[in-house]
Amino acid sequence: MRYNPLGRTGLFVSELCLGTMTFGGGAGIWSQIGDLQQADAERLVGRALDAGINFIDTADVYSQGVSEQITGQALKNLKVPREQVVIATKVFGEMGTSPNERGATRYHIMDGVKASLKRLQLDHIDLYQIHAFDPATPIEETVRALDTLVRQGHVRYAGVSNWAAWQIVKALGIAQREGLARFESLQAYYTIAGRDLERELAPMLESEGLGLMVWSPLAGGLLSGKYGREQQGEAGSRRTTFDFPPVNRERAWDCVDAMRQIAQNKGVSVAQIALSWLLHQRVVTSVIVGAKRTDQLDDNIAATKVKLSVEELGVLDDVSGLPAEYPGWMLARQGEARRAQLRQSQRDED
Repeated sequence: MRYNPLGRTGLFVSELCLGTMTFGGGAGIWSQIGDLQQADAERLVGRALDAGINFIDTADVYSQGVSEQITGQALKNLKVPREQVVIATKVFGEMGTSPNERGATRYHIMDGVKASLKRLQLDHIDLYQIHAFDPATPIEETVRALDTLVRQGHVRYAGVSNWAAWQIVKALGIAQREGLARFESLQAYYTIAGRDLERELAPMLESEGLGLMVWSPLAGGLLSGKYGREQQGEAGSRRTTFDFPPVNRERAWDCVDAMRQIAQNKGVSVAQIALSWLLHQRVVTSVIVGAKRTDQLDDNIAATKVKLSVEELGVLDDVSGLPAEYPGWMLARQGEARRAQLRQSQRDED
């Protein structure tokens, strides 16, 4: 297990992060995603920690707080030393019926962190993330609220999830101008079959020094190897009950076909190839893996040992590459001469 710095911080997190969306169950989508209760969830947490994973991600909205409760109790029951685990959670979603029990307002963030700390049975949260963009709240209000929590010691680092590049850069500008705690990470959807993040978000992350946590790295199970042009998956599997995130199926099947051949050659699962591809991407800090069973988690963990050759990466890039889109194709065309100068300069220095 490798450990990578989270953004520009000195905090090191494992290249795989245990996601807890399958903990708790309940009504609505949570019953379809997973309904692991304390004992089963505890086994997954223990297995992850034994494998070297030191990073656990949850959210207040997962099963309406039950996921956080189970996660916190698991850490207590397993007697995990606080300094050996990095806990991330999120705030934004609707946690009650009043109009102020949602969003990225100071009001909701301040209430949300107290509730999350209580459910997790912790005195601080290592990474507190805004779960979505709030069109009703000024970005400056959100950034100032997070800075308050960092100064109070309730939160060590702030992050964001599912924001556009311009929104993140605006928040970073406000933080720099006002001397406030800045976002250090982005949690975003990214898979070999869904590479939209590479258009604007990935260049921004590298430019501004944010870490990337990848959610749904198997596209909701679509890249697990259970699905293909002629395969619809097992009855009751997640994609048959909760068809999310949206994916271009034809591109996905092309990717699965290519990954299946590489997986057969290496004697590993298709899921391991999908995860390994992400782990080979320079912009990725940690890949969030969720599971309902320990054998699924073990298979995901094994992906850290799968090495892809330059040729194999080339095959996968060719089959999964995004179509050219403006202004990307114009930036590539007009900037090539200057990039060539940079490459030559770097070679001269070597």
